[in-house]
Amino acid sequence: MLAGWGIPAHAQRAYDRYITAIIRDDVSTVIELQLRGLDVNTPDPDLNPPLVLALQRDALAVARHLVTQHDLNLEATNPAGENALMIAALRGHLDIVQQLLARGAQVNRPGWTPLHYAATGKTEQALPITRLLLEHHAYIDAESPNGSTPLMMAALYGTSGVVELLLAEGADVTLRNQQGLTALDFAQRSGREHVVQRIAAALRATMRPRGEW
Repeated sequence: MLAGWGIPAHAQRAYDRYITAIIRDDVSTVIELQLRGLDVNTPDPDLNPPLVLALQRDALAVARHLVTQHDLNLEATNPAGENALMIAALRGHLDIVQQLLARGAQVNRPGWTPLHYAATGKTEQALPITRLLLEHHAYIDAESPNGSTPLMMAALYGTSGVVELLLAEGADVTLRNQQGLTALDFAQRSGREHVVQRIAAALRATMRPRGEW
């Protein structure tokens, strides 16, 4: 990546070792190269920030090291607009979510949010991560670029526990995305009848009985 920019060969080798060490979860090599001056925020050739790359590869020893680095850019994103908190939430790495939040990582952002990603997750940690994000004031009805909400993502992809939590915390079941779909439509697409029934019941509860003004 660097050689084409006129960077010395030894720097290119160090860079290649750094990216390889992240992928292989080789934390000792990562630390060695950082001590030699390699920037903690140096992205891989696909422009994934190091912590995002480590989380995507489940290189958790490296990820747990990187999240402690003072110079780490917590909000750095890959070309898809995903940051470390989003990936950690999706993949169920509760301890890293906790550390990122403790360091001040942003919970709310335009478009896709960490709560969308947590609601999409299928791991055992999806529920506590979703609860933690809500405790940190995540906007429960955040809209993705196409208007989809965390409840919609949970209804289609996530766990029934997350669906229950979002409903209990007041997620709006009446919202529609830009395709006109509601959380109930997403649940029906998932084929999970218990989720369909739970969201349908929540939707019915929002409807005013006939004759009531």
